[in-house]
Amino acid sequence: MGLYPRVRVEGGGRGTVSQAGAVLLVETVRTSGLDTAISAAMAPWRKPRTVHDPGKILLDVALAVALGGDCLADVGMLRAEPDVFGPVASDPISRLVDPLAAAGPKTLTAIRSARAEVRSRVWELAGADSPAADGQVTVDIDGVLVLAHSEKQDATATWKKTFGHHPLVAFVDHGQAGSGEPVAALLRPGNAGSNTATDHIEATRLALAQLPRHLRRGRQTLIRTDSAGGTHAFLDWLSRPGRWLSYSVGMTITDALHEAVLKIPKTAWTPAYDAGGTERPGVWVAEITDMPDLSTWPKGMRLVVRKERPHPGAQLRFTDLDGLRLTCFATNTKGGQLADLELRHRRRARCEDRIRGARDTGLRNLPLHDTAQNRIWLEIVSLALDLLAWMPMLALTGATRRWEPKKLRLRLFSAAAQLVSTGRRRCLRFTARWPWTDEITRSIDLLNALPSPR
Repeated sequence: MGLYPRVRVEGGGRGTVSQAGAVLLVETVRTSGLDTAISAAMAPWRKPRTVHDPGKILLDVALAVALGGDCLADVGMLRAEPDVFGPVASDPISRLVDPLAAAGPKTLTAIRSARAEVRSRVWELAGADSPAADGQVTVDIDGVLVLAHSEKQDATATWKKTFGHHPLVAFVDHGQAGSGEPVAALLRPGNAGSNTATDHIEATRLALAQLPRHLRRGRQTLIRTDSAGGTHAFLDWLSRPGRWLSYSVGMTITDALHEAVLKIPKTAWTPAYDAGGTERPGVWVAEITDMPDLSTWPKGMRLVVRKERPHPGAQLRFTDLDGLRLTCFATNTKGGQLADLELRHRRRARCEDRIRGARDTGLRNLPLHDTAQNRIWLEIVSLALDLLAWMPMLALTGATRRWEPKKLRLRLFSAAAQLVSTGRRRCLRFTARWPWTDEITRSIDLLNALPSPR
């Protein structure tokens, strides 16, 4: 006797839909109006008498990526279920990706404009669950290494001595109650510098263009980066008169900053906060704005330094102080407790969670050869990540809103269902034994209750 029951296996079954839980993503597309927006954006690339809508082809690939696919051929999983996904093109690369790549920036602008339009609607539908519900929005910018296992255009040696590309990405932070959504993806060669100011400026421009217009001014948008963004050129651009952006940017501990830290009196250090907002033992913060010479830096810039006892196994640097690890960040936020400002900056670490989710959603490798083609792939990945962020925002509640892509696929999207016809309507019937059937049906009800796009 084995540990598991033995069952007979055969093909030829009917009436069962695999990956039926993906209907949540399909309903999100419909409710948000993403299908009509992308279809309109792709209209210039639709040839006369063509069968497949280019926007539908693009969305089909994005849905496949959201379900775990990592290449264009994985759209076949949708083609197998026409009752849920409709007709699916057989060769998306020759039908769409090549023509879109040949059009260059025009294509990227069209896709991004459609995404920005739909994003505004989704945030309106989300109401209190929107990342801008309090009138503020936070954008985190970070680099990510994407390895290449074959010769691809612009794949070069990276700073980690690997081989591939070094995209710069930006995500809107949904806070502790949610996840995050992509607003910029800038494809760069593997040898692109981590602190290249022009790339950070371009990524910020792309991110701002994705936000509702009223959030782009009045210090309602906070830009956060690690020390890669701590350059004169980037901070000067963020602080330019009329731009009205807030920032919280990591800074490298230079000799001048280290000397300033040595002059801080013990009474100036205040306890830092942990993630829950309570004092954290062994960690302190202080402001050193008036100590180093900041005359060449933007006006209004404040410097906040943090010292902490390193965790076991951590390696100290020469610039660390008395066995305590030092970090520093700059901000133009006036007032506020230093511990609150430092905690706000440290929460940019959630961007690493978003990058991990992106790696699980088509960013583990770039499957195409040409850079222009892979730029289209990055937009497809961004569409998939949008759907994986919008669906929980609109339809999930509580802890389920924080589920990462892997967990969403395992618990919701992978659920199979029986396709039944009653009268003129078709219905997906999920088994009562699946632990998350109630979550699926409740989420569908929430999506169906939302107003349809105009």
